[in-house]
Amino acid sequence: MAIEPIEIEAPSAPSERAPARRATRVVPGLVLASVIGVAATIIAHVAPIVGAPVIAIVIGIAVALVRPASEALKPGLHMASKRVLQASIILLGTGLSLHQVASTGVSSLPVLLGTLTIALGSAWLIGRWLGVVGDVRTLIGVGTAICGASAIAATDAVIDAPERDVAYAVATIFTFNVVAVLTFPLMGHALHLSQHSFGLLAGTAINDVSSVVAAATVYGHAASSYAIIVKLSRTLMIIPIALFLAFWRTRAEEKREEAAGVVVNRARLVKIFPWFIVWFVGAVILNSIGAIPAHVSHDLGNLAQVFIAIALAAIGLSTRLRDIRRAGFRPLALGASLWVVVTLSSLALQALTGQG
Repeated sequence: MAIEPIEIEAPSAPSERAPARRATRVVPGLVLASVIGVAATIIAHVAPIVGAPVIAIVIGIAVALVRPASEALKPGLHMASKRVLQASIILLGTGLSLHQVASTGVSSLPVLLGTLTIALGSAWLIGRWLGVVGDVRTLIGVGTAICGASAIAATDAVIDAPERDVAYAVATIFTFNVVAVLTFPLMGHALHLSQHSFGLLAGTAINDVSSVVAAATVYGHAASSYAIIVKLSRTLMIIPIALFLAFWRTRAEEKREEAAGVVVNRARLVKIFPWFIVWFVGAVILNSIGAIPAHVSHDLGNLAQVFIAIALAAIGLSTRLRDIRRAGFRPLALGASLWVVVTLSSLALQALTGQG
């Protein structure tokens, strides 16, 4: 009687199992961050004064205080804070248009660009004077100059800042967003600002889009419409600033390797370049030429906000309170100083250009 040979299936090669294993590892942390991000988005619809990204990072930090992230959660949290964040920035581009800059009017651009330049310059000068250096100064400066948590998220996706710096920067921006929503309408009435002038002030001096809408709506419908246009135009400044930061970081890496006598690996430096910014620019161009229908652009913009909330939830879950406490009061002082400087410069530039 012949005995048939038994065929033994060869085990899968490690390279074949690795992708599946990595995918499984990211599930727990990604799911937790997603649940918090979606919950924050729902809460933000009920309380629109505070945006979903801020709510998400606050919830994440609160959870981390009760139970710090375990090793099982870290791969997924890392993916959410990096890859999901980059995807959110690309989607954000579908809601922006180069036409929005033109629609603000040539007369308004000096105020918009002037406050942006003053904010970034003041962040460097005041931050240096206060002893606030490194990524946290960059994040607070860009967040104040452009669009709050979204700009911080975009910048973090480029410079890969520590979670504590991102958390501190978002907390700083959040603090002065709340103060601005409560005080700007009162200040506008005290200064007898027109609807146009207050919209320009809110669009240039309040950080987050949701807070801009909240403050300007209280002042009047015309102020709200104009403030939104100014703020969205300001958001486009993410493009040149992110590209500059990417170039600066890449050059700094090259110089460090050259100083250490290491042969500069151009292929690796090209690999670490934030190519998602290129996709972001592509999304803006497609929307500018009308290739993306308005309803699709609106839906993708909402999805971008959910993705940002998920990413910031992951950052909050990864944050350790002792790291924020170690940073001290100075970053908060920097945020306060920049907020005052931008507010005063917006009013001054309006008076100089006849916009007041």
